Amino acid sequence: MIKHSEEFKREAVRIALASGLSRERVAADLGIGKSTLGKWIAQYRPTDLTAAPQADLARENERLRLENRVLKEERDILKKATQFFASQRP
Repeated sequence: MIKHSEEFKREAVRIALASGLSRERVAADLGIGKSTLGKWIAQYRPTDLTAAPQADLARENERLRLENRVLKEERDILKKATQFFASQRP
């Protein structure tokens, strides 16, 4: 069994909480088990409020990416409709 340093564990928890990636992905990327990461999160979860803004930013980033993707799709549909109706003129 590999003994990980306290610094490694804390950094793994920070990445899991702030990256916006799934715990499965973070655990796989770090070469540890998902349950191990879950235990570390329970043990090392920051009690101060500095991690909350990072988590909020990650959620806001994901929301904005989704909104951006939807808006691009809508724009593309409108471009195609404009081209279609422009070609229908006599």
